[in-house]
Amino acid sequence: MAAIKVSSKVEEGVWEDLKELAEESHQSISGLLTEAIRDYVRRRRVRPLVLEHLEASIETNRELGRRLAQ
Repeated sequence: MAAIKVSSKVEEGVWEDLKELAEESHQSISGLLTEAIRDYVRRRRVRPLVLEHLEASIETNRELGRRLAQ
């Protein structure tokens, strides 16, 4: 897959932690950032689906919820 160059600002302490992790894990900073962004995007995209299922479950069990609340 083609790579693109990005520019951003992060807190200095976070950057230092990232550099240390890259060194400890024998990975590049670029690799760690790619992995972190991929995980973040995946988690954010899953959440709406989870909420849809939750709302459907609440609707399906509305009467049970009302009785339990009493």
